[in-house]
Amino acid sequence: MAANSEVRLTTNDGHAAPSWRRRLWRYGPLGLWLAFIFFASTGALSAANTSRIIEPLLRWLFPNITVSQLLGAHFAVRKLAHFTEYAVLALLAARAFLSSTKDLFRRRWFISVLVLVAGYALLDEYHQSFVPTRTPSIYDSMIDTAGGATALVALALWRRRKRMKN
Repeated sequence: MAANSEVRLTTNDGHAAPSWRRRLWRYGPLGLWLAFIFFASTGALSAANTSRIIEPLLRWLFPNITVSQLLGAHFAVRKLAHFTEYAVLALLAARAFLSSTKDLFRRRWFISVLVLVAGYALLDEYHQSFVPTRTPSIYDSMIDTAGGATALVALALWRRRKRMKN
């Protein structure tokens, strides 16, 4: 799909879908993922709660794992989750912005998405400052932004390679 082309939804009879349906198709997944990230920064996915899942899994996979190794692995899994959830956010935002009817979003998709990712990462950590079982960290915001930036660079390179083939 060309950078400025728009996804065309049609109804069963072949007519163009209403613009609200196109917007929902474009921005709905992005909104749902933003809501998921908000939920993930509540107490429901605090370290104490995720350890109930990660610890038994690691003990099953590695029966001789030490407590310090277990703590290190749990920490690494949680940081990788930060990186990954914001990489997904960046890809969903790029999907929405690249097919946007707004020329600014289409032409400046990379920077627009990066600003969204970094801004939401900071807001996410600010939100966690109000959750008793969570600890806000600027370092987590940096990991989040790095995840989004990595996904954006990979997407930009993929798009460039695809254009060069055509």
